[in-house]
Amino acid sequence: MNPDTLTHILQPYAPHHRPLLHFAPHRNWINDPNGLVFLNGQYHLFFQHNPYGTDWGHMSWGHAVSKDLLHWEERPVALAEDDTTMIFSGCCVLDANNTSGFGTVDGPALIALYTGHHHDSGLQTQNLAYSLDEGQSWTRYGVVLDEGIPDFRDPKVFWHEKTRCWIMAVVLAAHHQVVFYASQNLKSWEKRSVFGPEGHTGGIWEVPELLELQDDAGESHWVLKVDLNPGGPFGGSGCQYFVGQFDGWSFTSTQEARWLDHGKDFYAAITFANLQDRTVWLGWMNNWEYARNHVQGEYSGVMSLPREIRLQRTADGLILCQTPIREWEEVWRALPCQQELLVKADQEHDLLVLPEAALDLQAHFVGTEQSILGIAFSVAGQLEWTLEFDVPDRKVTVSRQGSIEQSGFQGEHSAPLESVEQHVRLIVDHSTLEVFLNDGKQVFTEVFFPPQGESRLSLYTRSGQVKVQVFAVRGPQHP
Repeated sequence: MNPDTLTHILQPYAPHHRPLLHFAPHRNWINDPNGLVFLNGQYHLFFQHNPYGTDWGHMSWGHAVSKDLLHWEERPVALAEDDTTMIFSGCCVLDANNTSGFGTVDGPALIALYTGHHHDSGLQTQNLAYSLDEGQSWTRYGVVLDEGIPDFRDPKVFWHEKTRCWIMAVVLAAHHQVVFYASQNLKSWEKRSVFGPEGHTGGIWEVPELLELQDDAGESHWVLKVDLNPGGPFGGSGCQYFVGQFDGWSFTSTQEARWLDHGKDFYAAITFANLQDRTVWLGWMNNWEYARNHVQGEYSGVMSLPREIRLQRTADGLILCQTPIREWEEVWRALPCQQELLVKADQEHDLLVLPEAALDLQAHFVGTEQSILGIAFSVAGQLEWTLEFDVPDRKVTVSRQGSIEQSGFQGEHSAPLESVEQHVRLIVDHSTLEVFLNDGKQVFTEVFFPPQGESRLSLYTRSGQVKVQVFAVRGPQHP
């Protein structure tokens, strides 16, 4: 397919595709979230950004702030590409004890650690910049870690209390390894250990994150999240995680790698630093298999809904669960909807008809061993996607259809179905679909690009029967 034809087929990010409550830039390209941090009542989102166009290039750090993680105000570019170096992904930490000496204990510096990609050599280094005014302006300190190699990137740094030092996780992308370094001052780094190759290695590794989480029984574990591209579960990019232990020197996995998301469009998630009462992250809603073709209109790229994450014990081991942030509950209004119904074989029921593609549905399904139940979503009379629970085949599947005919976009994305009883939450925000099953044990993240028009959500069965209880339906609160 030639580029001119592809451009004609793809019409993403038209005005009606812009989400209401997912961050998207005012214009131009974005990809990975960077430097997520909470400071003095504000959430800061830095992100990979091309300030000059809607395709990848001239990588810099964009910047946006929010008081509730849902309504974002875009700020000027924080760290811009210069003549020699692009600003690749990284993180921010608040240097509360002034270990770096850049601030004071009373006025601690915000430290950005990021990968510098050097134009001439292609080498990658870990660089540092600091801000004394909560990210409004930055002073570039320079390179703090240089191994003289390419594909060495995406530092994620945290303070490890037991060993009283900063820990950095950074990838050797082409070697499928995460390298751990330690520092007392954020400026001088000592190599401690290497993890990998393990798990999925079908593409380069990127954007590692190591974090400590308690399970539902109160026991502490460490989770290492690593993205890869390609090699995802349904083609293109994807995200895996390992659960294990970290002693301040090395990470050891105690169970096999798991996929973080069963959809196709969740990548490069990182957590907010300096957040005390919960662990929250967000990711880029796209897939490298087709992301650079979605470039029409004024902008390209959107972030996922921020999600609270936790570990839960199951018979199959520890599962990383993701659920929408609590702030989401307060922003959309309740919509009238049939509360309980019995959907019999080969029947279809319309649940909702809405003027736009935006809703939040929570429901409980109880089927039989013969049940095949689906949720179908159409816009302007065109089927965009289905979410189907197939009990006989023990699988749950999102089938993305619609008008996008590009290779890799349409298709079925499946996960194991463990029970005839399912708690379902799905959130649609114009061009985004996020499905959370059974309190976030399974998640599907997808983008889609519907036409403009009335949207319709319906239930159908292909066999058996299903009892449906709708707990809540919400939609946008327009003036």
